[in-house]
Amino acid sequence: MTHRHAILLFLGLLPLPAARPAAAADGWTAHLRYRHESVDDEAFARDAAADTVRLRLGWSHALAPGFSTGFELEGVAALGDRFNSGANGETAYPWVPDARALELNQAWLRWRGERGGATLGRQRITLDDQRFVGNVGWRQNEQTFDAFSADATLRDGLVLRYAWLDRAHRVFGDEARDPLARERRLDTHLLNLAWQRGGGRLTGYGYWHDDKDVATASTRTLGLRWTGARTWGGADFGWTLEAARQRDHAGNPNATDVGYVLVEPSLAARGLTWTLGWEQLGGDGARAFQTPLATLHAFNGWADKFLVTPAAGLDDRHAAVSGKFGRGRLDDRLAWTVAYHDFRADRGGLAYGREWDASMAFPLPAGFTGLLKFADYRSDGFARDTRKLWLQVERAWP
Repeated sequence: MTHRHAILLFLGLLPLPAARPAAAADGWTAHLRYRHESVDDEAFARDAAADTVRLRLGWSHALAPGFSTGFELEGVAALGDRFNSGANGETAYPWVPDARALELNQAWLRWRGERGGATLGRQRITLDDQRFVGNVGWRQNEQTFDAFSADATLRDGLVLRYAWLDRAHRVFGDEARDPLARERRLDTHLLNLAWQRGGGRLTGYGYWHDDKDVATASTRTLGLRWTGARTWGGADFGWTLEAARQRDHAGNPNATDVGYVLVEPSLAARGLTWTLGWEQLGGDGARAFQTPLATLHAFNGWADKFLVTPAAGLDDRHAAVSGKFGRGRLDDRLAWTVAYHDFRADRGGLAYGREWDASMAFPLPAGFTGLLKFADYRSDGFARDTRKLWLQVERAWP
């Protein structure tokens, strides 16, 4: 099935009632973010210190009932070069992929009806928790896609989402030294069907990823995800259960057949949320389960040592606790998280390392918000000991 046939098939499923006003309001938006990131990686004699500022300017306009258009510009400035951005050639420093940039981040035409909609153009696409498809919002230069996307509410609680991706504009920027880090030519189909019932959500998905630039990255992933929450005795019990299978697809010359499992229960009581988790990305010693379109920083530790799954796979056993505190004007406005990861190989059980992560989010005057964040990875043989520290200040308008 070609991408044109898939798009026409999905459009045939879209309900077409009278259109409603476009969801995007007319006018300008802006987002300003300053970040300091320091990296102490024992693989390098020098520490990195990256001070970057990112500004996004967006505009949207309602063309007619149900139709709208818009664009978003993104600029990143670096205050100094004491880090390897992937574009500045400073390879003696650890890697901080926030390169200088001035790019068109989004440009789209959108239709929105009562029970469905569609978007064509360069756009932000996120699915579920972004484990497989996301915008990598943590980095200064966002990941967006040249794509067609659509959604349809087939019945109350049942939502079908589809996207065809033509190109991925990656977080490393248009000036990255490696051309494959700038963008990828794709012919990728994403299908996601979610059923919401009571306190639970069941999602089935199929992602047919065809990377035209790196054939070995092309895979087919089929999976099932179940999330939910229940209240009992003054406490909220939550869960996430997920399983997927990934095989080679399109022109991939390598035979691939690996699995993915996530088990993550949680408990929220007395102002604290406790989470335990086991995530396994399978590996057979030659190839491993990969998620190249994901928001990877959110998973497997903030030190980013496992952005590419090792060939022997990854077994991540983790625990986290989070909460809020503060008094007066800061009542419950100081949000904190502490997490621990134990990393091992899926095949053979070899210890990779362990990591502590911690963060504190806090409000600032004039509508700004702040974030202090820390990661400490201790190697047991995989990569090298690494410590990272971030201080971030940002604000959005309106």
